[in-house]
Amino acid sequence: MEQLPILSVLQSIKDSLRSHQNLVLTAPPGAGKTTVVPLALLAEPWLQGRRILMLQPRRLAARMVTRYMAASLGEQVGETVGYRVRMESRVGPKTRLEVLTEGILLRMLQNDPSLTNVGLIIFDEFHERNLYADLGLTLALQAQSIFREDLKIIVMSATLDTTPVANLLGGAPVVAAHGRSFPVETRYLKKPIDGPLEPALVATIEQAIEKDTGDVLVFLPGAGEIRRVKTRLESKDLSGIRIAPLYGGLPLAEQDRALQPIQPGERKVVLSTSIAETSLTVEGIKVVIDSGLMRVPRFSPRTSMTKLETVKVTRASAEQRRGRGGRLGPGVCYRLWTEQNEEHFTFSNTPEILEADLASLALELAVWGVKDPASLQWLDRPPEIAFQQASELLKRLGALAEDGTPTPHGRFLAESGIHPRLAHMIAIGKTVGLGRLACEIAALINGRDIFLWDKGPGDADLRLRVDALHSSRNKNSHFPAAGMRIDTAACQEIAREASHLERSLHVTGNQQGNIESSGMLLALAYPDLIAQQRPNGYFLLYSGRGAMLPRGPQLMAAESYLAVAEIDEKGTDSLILLASPLAESDIYTHMADQIEVENRIFWDKDAQAVRARKIDKLGAIILKDVPLADPDPTKVSDTLLAGVAQEGLEILPWTPRTRQLCLRVQMMRHLDPSWPDMSDETLITSLKEWLAPHSSGMSCRADLQRLNLTQALETILTWKQRNELDESAPTHITVPSGQRIPLDYSTPASPALAVRLQEVFGLQATPHIAGGRIPITLELLSPAHRPVQVTKDLASFWRKGYFEVKKDLASRYPKHYWPEDPSTAVPTHRARPRV
Repeated sequence: MEQLPILSVLQSIKDSLRSHQNLVLTAPPGAGKTTVVPLALLAEPWLQGRRILMLQPRRLAARMVTRYMAASLGEQVGETVGYRVRMESRVGPKTRLEVLTEGILLRMLQNDPSLTNVGLIIFDEFHERNLYADLGLTLALQAQSIFREDLKIIVMSATLDTTPVANLLGGAPVVAAHGRSFPVETRYLKKPIDGPLEPALVATIEQAIEKDTGDVLVFLPGAGEIRRVKTRLESKDLSGIRIAPLYGGLPLAEQDRALQPIQPGERKVVLSTSIAETSLTVEGIKVVIDSGLMRVPRFSPRTSMTKLETVKVTRASAEQRRGRGGRLGPGVCYRLWTEQNEEHFTFSNTPEILEADLASLALELAVWGVKDPASLQWLDRPPEIAFQQASELLKRLGALAEDGTPTPHGRFLAESGIHPRLAHMIAIGKTVGLGRLACEIAALINGRDIFLWDKGPGDADLRLRVDALHSSRNKNSHFPAAGMRIDTAACQEIAREASHLERSLHVTGNQQGNIESSGMLLALAYPDLIAQQRPNGYFLLYSGRGAMLPRGPQLMAAESYLAVAEIDEKGTDSLILLASPLAESDIYTHMADQIEVENRIFWDKDAQAVRARKIDKLGAIILKDVPLADPDPTKVSDTLLAGVAQEGLEILPWTPRTRQLCLRVQMMRHLDPSWPDMSDETLITSLKEWLAPHSSGMSCRADLQRLNLTQALETILTWKQRNELDESAPTHITVPSGQRIPLDYSTPASPALAVRLQEVFGLQATPHIAGGRIPITLELLSPAHRPVQVTKDLASFWRKGYFEVKKDLASRYPKHYWPEDPSTAVPTHRARPRV
């Protein structure tokens, strides 16, 4: 311990904490900050016998760090030093230093915001910036400012940008320890890997075993890749080589096997996820092989889903991994990418709070008493849109009231320690006798797939996995019903998680139920991912997005609906990766409060009629669409009028008389603007005033044909205007021949009369209407009703124009009567006047 670099700054750490509330400590991996600093502070006077809480991002690291510190004190875990992680606790009455995962700290803060008997909180490996670390620090700072001015906080990291953190901690001092590491030779690929990752990794491992000395630490993105590489290595003749996987889901004995020193004459190849980047010390490592990949959670606001994605490591992570090869002496780091590719790597991870599903965070804040995250101190504030989306989900689950305060159900979900979706599913599952099945489904969703797929995503049916889990619990060696290979280790891990959930959430009695209820339970957790089967075999998701199944005829044929738990949204249609059939009756029984009932009254353009439908919707999904009994007459009328406006006034039963009425009124309006406007433009915008009273009970174009449209339009006029209209704008003019001929009001300023020339013989002057204010335009016609003259001055026409017209007409119509003096001649509507 004397050689650890952290010892050189230990006194500075103590001095800073004696005069400041908070501290930022940076030290490279292996400097001893995690295991030395907490123990060194236990005897400080300001601690006054209170406890130290140290946060570790991973359960595996929490256990190992605790065991190391306890051993350094010559004690067992649970005496001076203990740990508390999910599903496991090793603390005792004498424990003064507790190593926790962040979720445990949140529960402690919610139960006791003043953190009684706690003197110091240490946030270790804070550079990882996971969601709960950020939230824990924010709540701890508020607890410090409101309840506990004497509470101290240390933020520790190997690669943290210290300035923003020190500012957040109120200008806290920064102490830096310089590490001691040996040179590490870095070897890049000359060209990128072409093909699967695993063969290239195995070849590199074989090369390192042959050319280099010491144990080998291989960084892979996840358990699936670890399993495949392990299988390939075990098929080779590697005598004296211990192949040791290392990832969070492994049983403790296997985790220990990866971390323990080797026997004489033996070498070790540790196949690890990014869990070995920090905190954990893997004994004997001199060679690092970095795949350049890591698995990170990615949240999609569009689907409200978080799924793990495999991405390139950051430069900071790559350097952390590389440094693992120089802890004991000069080492080697094989990087499975080219030096040119590294130029495109990002420098550091994006804080999870900026990209994650914020449902758990929003619920924790609500229980804490905060509705607006902006009221708290954050290193990075939660994005507003993502926070609102999370709050809406919590309201849908019944965890938050409409005003954002937590309901009793919401407090239960927060205390469960799992995602609110899954906690809600278990809570409701208990009430319907399906608690144990709900716990199994929650464990299956949280864990890795228990089926081993050789190529791409396999069958998406959740029921197969539940059945396989039951088979594994019954000690069956295989699962013939599914015809698939089962990952035994994954089954064991999921079974342990399910049992833990049953105990912690008090699921008792026979709560197994039928696996056919899986869809109903899944829908409780993911109501926003329900899918409806389309005729073409594709699915419509709650969000309106399309989806399809990779394969799985069981799901295609079972029900019209699927409850979906996982999708891959790449491409035009999302790929459903995990789902279960869902009965429509279960939707109506268990999600009635989320079904939007829409009484829809609309104009059907094809049918030219008003349609009234009752539509039950779940998001974009239409559950039922049936005729609406007894629709609101007012809404039917309004919709009919909207249909008339859409189709145009031609849908109404116009007659020549009706058209003429509008034109006559327009002529009067030309003389006096106080008259109503009966133009098409105004009539179409005022249907409710003049048409609605006459279309009551009507709902289609055929009904409208029964209208007395002239009568409807006349109601626009006052009684006085109707009388004046008949006097000033007559419908017909009686000409000297005795015939009543209709007036044409197409041009309101100049009404016209089309009349045969012979019928106005004896008419000495142009007729006027509107009390003599408007002369009629005479369109004089031949006996064949062809125009021969248009005039507003008939007297002038008789004197000057008639005789030229007469010559032409007399030659074409010699049998007709063409007098010399038309102004005094006898009018006729025949060829010649009667004698």
